[in-house]
This record gives sequence, C-alpha cells and structure tokens, in this order.
Amino acid sequence: MSEQQPDRFERGTDGPKVIMAGIDGSASSLRAAAYAAGLARRQNALLALVYVQPVIPAGVALGAPVTGTTQEIADELVEEIRTSAERVKDLWRVRWEFHTFRGDAYAGLVQAAEELTADAVVVGASESAGHRFVGSVAVRLVKAGRWPVTVVP
Repeated sequence: MSEQQPDRFERGTDGPKVIMAGIDGSASSLRAAAYAAGLARRQNALLALVYVQPVIPAGVALGAPVTGTTQEIADELVEEIRTSAERVKDLWRVRWEFHTFRGDAYAGLVQAAEELTADAVVVGASESAGHRFVGSVAVRLVKAGRWPVTVVP
C-alpha cells in the first residue's frame, strides 16, 4: 500500500470543478463551448471560456491595428455568449467566466488551463487543411497529456 500525500494537488477527485473551452468564433469552437456548457451544467462545474488573441507580427510590422481587431473579436464573442446564456437561463444555469490570453493558440490554452486549474479542456476540431502537416491545437493538447481533452467536431 502506498501513502497518500495530502499536500499534493490531485485533479478530478470529485469530478471536474473547472471545465475550460477554447473558443475563437469558428463554428466548431462554438459547438465545443456548447458541449462544455452541458458538461459544466451536469457536473455543477465552472465553465471557463477562453479566447486566445493571436499575436500577428506581420500585421504589426505593416502598421495594422491588430490589438484592436483581436479585442473586437473578444468583445463579439462575449456578447454572443451572453446572448446564448440569456436564451437558456430559464432552462438551466451554468456558472461561466470569459478569459482572454495573448499569443499562439496552443501556448495560450496551456497557460489558461494552468492558471485556471482546469480539470478538463474542450476544443473544436481544426477547420484548417494545413493542420494535417503541422498538427492542430487539439492534437497538441492531447499529446501534452496534462488534462483530459475533448475535441468536438
């Protein structure tokens, strides 16, 4: 028999407390958010919706207002989430938070999962053909092996 270590953090002992969903406005990411909301509702967990604002050095070099554009996307996502939450508020309630991080999607989601102490990560399947060669964010999250990852088509 092994001894338990009481001060060691253990994920998932009584079900997930924080379910994180990565969203970027794509149809698959919004389906992932809806799926994660259902999981959070059934588990009485917090739903952490995360948008990673991309850093686009080429746009910055050309003088494009990248920060404003990505902030507009974040604001639109928050509004869309609030509208959806309002539509279903009489059917069920889900505790949720919206967070934005900056950087590459994979690194941003990893940082978010660590900072939010996520018990599970839900993301949409990549809609980009180029990911067959480089690897999608979802595949990279699964390969990291740090959280249960659900990929929603």
